[in-house]
Amino acid sequence: MSDTHPVPVPLPTERSCPFSPADGYRPLREQGITRLELPESPAGWLVTRHADARALLTDPRFSARQEGLVPPVPTELRYAAPAEPGAFSKTDEPTHSHYRKMLTGYFTVRRVRDMTPLIERITREQLDVLAAAGPGADLVKTFAEPIPARVMSEHLGVPEADREPLQRHVDALGKISSSVMDAYNAIVGLGEFFGAFIPEVIGNPGEDLVGDLVRGGRLDDKELTNMVSTLINGAFDTTGNMLGCGAFALLQHPDQLAVLRQSPELMDGAVEELLRYLSISQFGASRWALEDVEFGGRRIAKGEVVVVGLSAANRDPERFEDPDRLDVTRDDHGHLAFGHGVHQCLGQHLARATMAIAYRQLFDRFPDLRLAVPFEDVEMRDDHVHYGPRALPVTWTNDTRSPAR
Repeated sequence: MSDTHPVPVPLPTERSCPFSPADGYRPLREQGITRLELPESPAGWLVTRHADARALLTDPRFSARQEGLVPPVPTELRYAAPAEPGAFSKTDEPTHSHYRKMLTGYFTVRRVRDMTPLIERITREQLDVLAAAGPGADLVKTFAEPIPARVMSEHLGVPEADREPLQRHVDALGKISSSVMDAYNAIVGLGEFFGAFIPEVIGNPGEDLVGDLVRGGRLDDKELTNMVSTLINGAFDTTGNMLGCGAFALLQHPDQLAVLRQSPELMDGAVEELLRYLSISQFGASRWALEDVEFGGRRIAKGEVVVVGLSAANRDPERFEDPDRLDVTRDDHGHLAFGHGVHQCLGQHLARATMAIAYRQLFDRFPDLRLAVPFEDVEMRDDHVHYGPRALPVTWTNDTRSPAR
């Protein structure tokens, strides 16, 4: 056990490849657990190895509670107060399970399978939008963002007119470089939405997830608001970025896309590989020590923050063979893109199904889909908590559902 503290390093951010973790993770992973600079705060720790990441995310000596976390982002975005009731993702047991158990049944493999027709319909409709926009259209705005947002909105009963404003508000709050005014306006906008939506559902609950929660009678307005907000943020942000980034990666790896075209039964495994290969969480998962802890050869003091570099762990050569290669035939999954342990992403099965259905339909309908701009001209959202293409202009010649065919 080492009593010495290495010199703190900043969180790596510079990437030489848009599909890979920041370049600086590789040497840090070779060093094991390293000291990490945190903005205007005492130094914390950075975990980059797969085995360490899995162990820490299930270690009850580390807390996910919001009030103890200082993410490696500017002061304006750090947490200060305990999470509000219902915001279960930043709580520990038993509070976390109290709320999560109310939602688990809506996101099981079986429930998601029942949602397949909904996802397929929404995907078809968005591909019609893409086709109508014509070659040169932005795949992010016509496909990647709206599909998961619409799926979750229909699952929750969110009115169609509210979905586009919600997308803008979620985007503003996920943008690290948002001005204080932009972030404030997004918070106000979300507050106005929930201030109208929750009372309407309470007065007239629909046949959807939120309606069921209301009929259950166990939650007050604030709890409902925070639980629904957690679900909206996940669908509107993470799955949308993953859909866009995955499409970009497949278009740039035509050999792998050709394998999927020849063997479509590989799609579910390909989704797992894209999740591992891309890992869109720029800052990973954060925990803080509830007591003095000996972990991974380091002494971590009570209250110190540990950042788990999920993207680095998913490229760990000790866990994955040839980890920097995209291989849609890979059958060794076990990635940490959805986290690990009790806080593993609640909506992971829905995200997987959405990705598999959306990619399958996209490449079936547009068999010669390709980038409409040079690879290096695709701008990435490196100023957001979750990473993906800002826009993805695509073109094609053949539309298998074109009226001319």
